[in-house]
Amino acid sequence: MRIGVEENLSNVSQALMEKGYQVIPLSNASDLNNVDCCVVTGMDSNIMGIETTSTQVPVIEASGLSAEEVCQKVEQKLH
Repeated sequence: MRIGVEENLSNVSQALMEKGYQVIPLSNASDLNNVDCCVVTGMDSNIMGIETTSTQVPVIEASGLSAEEVCQKVEQKLH
C-alpha cells in the first residue's frame, strides 16, 4: 500500500515504513492520485488544496495524534 504523508510528518512516515507501507511524500494535491491513503497535518491541508480536491482516497488528519494512532487510523481505513 502506498501512503502519502506530508513531508513535515517524519515520525509518522517512519512508523508507517516500519509497518511495511510504502511512504510517498506529499508535495502537492496532484500526488493524491498515486496513493491509497494520505496523512496531513491539518494545519496547511487547505494550502495544499486537499480540502478542495475531489479524491477517492481516505485523508487522515494527524493533528493531535501520535504516530502510532495515525498508523491505527490508516489500517482502519485500508482494511
